[in-house]
Amino acid sequence: MRIAIPVALLALAACAAEPSEEERQAAVAEVEANQTPAPEELALEPIGYPDIEQNDLYGAGCNFAPDGGGMGAVAIAMAEEGYLKRKGEILTFAADSGSTELPYLARSKYDGKAYSFSLAIDEASETPTGMETSDYSGELTVEDQYGSVVYQATGIVQCGA
Repeated sequence: MRIAIPVALLALAACAAEPSEEERQAAVAEVEANQTPAPEELALEPIGYPDIEQNDLYGAGCNFAPDGGGMGAVAIAMAEEGYLKRKGEILTFAADSGSTELPYLARSKYDGKAYSFSLAIDEASETPTGMETSDYSGELTVEDQYGSVVYQATGIVQCGA
């Protein structure tokens, strides 16, 4: 019985021993690997007429122009695809066919490889602006692949053909 107590105390002391430097580094690496990176702030650029011509972005849908950003649309939402422009490059997104349908067959959600975006409109704010166009108050939200919001703005959503 006298031998059992010291052996038990030695076993308990071994369990409470400080982790080795290797064990500490491995634990830190595991925590870092499981953390998502801090979200970047996405800077969207207006999609100009040369972009529309070059990428054949013609058709019915909705365009979003942020408040205070001029008349240039930074998002185009169409029946099958949506578009944003970042660092001079047009990014293409697939329409989420299960999302809410907006006027002119646009969708409220679009998915891409690194980002997704959603477009919300206030239907009560509809203002006809042409034979086949209407303006709405709306909001554009862009999320990164981790679900972090990297761009959000209110503005004008123009829908038409």
